[in-house]
Amino acid sequence: MRMVLTLIAGARDCRLHRHVAAVAAALAVRLPPVWLAPAEACDLVFDASDPAAPAAAARAVIGAGPVDILIQPAAERRKRLLVADLESTIIENEMLDELALILGLGPRVAAITRRAMNGEIDFAAALEARVALLAGVEAGVLDQAAARIRLNSGAAALVATMRRAGAATALVTGGFTIFAERVASDLGFDHVVANRLEVAGGRLTGKVVPPIVTGAGKRDALRAFAAANGITPEQAIAVGDGANDIAMLAAAGLGIAFRAKPAVAAAARWRLDHADLTGLLYAQGYRKAEFAAG
Repeated sequence: MRMVLTLIAGARDCRLHRHVAAVAAALAVRLPPVWLAPAEACDLVFDASDPAAPAAAARAVIGAGPVDILIQPAAERRKRLLVADLESTIIENEMLDELALILGLGPRVAAITRRAMNGEIDFAAALEARVALLAGVEAGVLDQAAARIRLNSGAAALVATMRRAGAATALVTGGFTIFAERVASDLGFDHVVANRLEVAGGRLTGKVVPPIVTGAGKRDALRAFAAANGITPEQAIAVGDGANDIAMLAAAGLGIAFRAKPAVAAAARWRLDHADLTGLLYAQGYRKAEFAAG
């Protein structure tokens, strides 16, 4: 099978040209390297029956260097649907943690968030426990938290490039509509799936309006968006970082764990540990010259 191994630099001084040459030699690659961006990203194309062995060989050559390695079939790399998690993926923040910091509840909420994202406790139960701590708080605090949102590097280029190429885009999160819809509007996502905080009399009730978006819900949303666009899940690319993203990543044709929690990194077939979100474009064979301005 014709395979493509993509090497993506996570630091400018990682000497990617040297790594590419060493990996090509180790894998006996006969075709010349295809540079997607000078010193940033490169494809090596070769034939292999099992992607695991070349990936392991490439990592052995590079060692602990800040270079991401993704290997996949060369055919149909460019996907027609992007499904992305929000928190710690498209944005840097965990928004419940931001709310907690504003309210002086930081350590209590952050501890629950960390355990939930590592898959140590049930996501829905953890969400309800954290939201319960917000009961009685004025709803205006949501706007204060929204002002703290920070996009991850490459998010705007990722969404803009895929939309320009004709792909559908969806933001699917276990977070909240108040934040997800703002980010979706700013970046141009076509669809949003998120949880809703219950508000009564201008104050948070401490409850989430059911149904709660869980890991299974994220997977089902990806499948539903694929069907609505007349494609298969295999033609989708998904990205996320937490335990509730694992099922969604597994359902996509290209499911990439982005700077993921340990349990997610171990479960995911593909990972970006060093590169920013433009790594998802390089993984699909986009050249930097094809990136759209976000």
